[in-house]
Amino acid sequence: MNPASAAAVFERLRGSLNIGAVHAGARRPFKFFLYGDPALVSDLRGVLLAGYEGDTIPPEAAAALETLDTERNVDAFDARAILVCARPGDREAMRLDRLAALKLPILYVVVDPAATATSGPVQAPASATVEEYVVDRMDYDALRGRVLPHLIDCCRGIEVAVGRQLPALRDTVSAKLTRDASLNSLKVAGASAVVDHVPVLGVVLGAFASAGDMMAITGIQMTLMLNIGATYGRDPDFNQLWELLPVVGGGFGWRALARELSGFIPVGGIIIKAAIAYAGTAVVGEGVSYYYRHGRQMGVEDASRVYDDAKSAATAFARDLFARVRRNGKD
Repeated sequence: MNPASAAAVFERLRGSLNIGAVHAGARRPFKFFLYGDPALVSDLRGVLLAGYEGDTIPPEAAAALETLDTERNVDAFDARAILVCARPGDREAMRLDRLAALKLPILYVVVDPAATATSGPVQAPASATVEEYVVDRMDYDALRGRVLPHLIDCCRGIEVAVGRQLPALRDTVSAKLTRDASLNSLKVAGASAVVDHVPVLGVVLGAFASAGDMMAITGIQMTLMLNIGATYGRDPDFNQLWELLPVVGGGFGWRALARELSGFIPVGGIIIKAAIAYAGTAVVGEGVSYYYRHGRQMGVEDASRVYDDAKSAATAFARDLFARVRRNGKD
């Protein structure tokens, strides 16, 4: 879809976009509790508050990170998770049973300089449960693999507010927003049982089987664009979408992606449609995030990388889904 065509779709959807909800979501209150070794807590606080220009930390950002004192009454209202900072052998002395009483997810981060690789659970902890993570140092690079993504997974519904207040978490938040929107696009595309030919959906639409699908997925992508902008500190408004049209309106080889998938996947229709809906939305999110991080559109090399990653994700999804469909058909 070229920018002019995308603009026409945007105009049709203008009235359905709830920009007020994006505004409200970007300002929802939250806090994280920090607990454990004082030096490590200080290091973690520094990591989470990094990213502001100069030495000034806004009071609301500093207030979002509260050092937990279990000897006093704790107000857990608006709290989303507890980050415990520990060294090897500290766990018994931490009295984690007291923390579990707060009914919050507990991310127990062990800093072990002898660790040869970071480790942690596959999923974020549930409320009132503890999951242990091991890192070799308390810095952003060590935490971004599992600790920070799982922290954001504990923030359902307030992700944008977290990214807006804590710049160090913006990339992690935008990745989660993109993943969630891509899955929603996949569900919309997969719900349609009538597919006449291979579509490229949403903002990156080439041809489509259902106008309803196109509008629904374009709406998901537009909301994603606004939420990512709000995460990076922009006040959401419709003019942002015009600014971003060149970013998402072309240049990623969408029709080529559709042709390659349709030639590769041994089943037509719904699986192809769902895979391309997922990949298309994923690249919209990545393209917009890149724009806000760097203040410019992706170059050819970056765009090619994102395209290749999206194609790989889409084909892997389609392979897996088709294999499961075949297995279920034999049962």
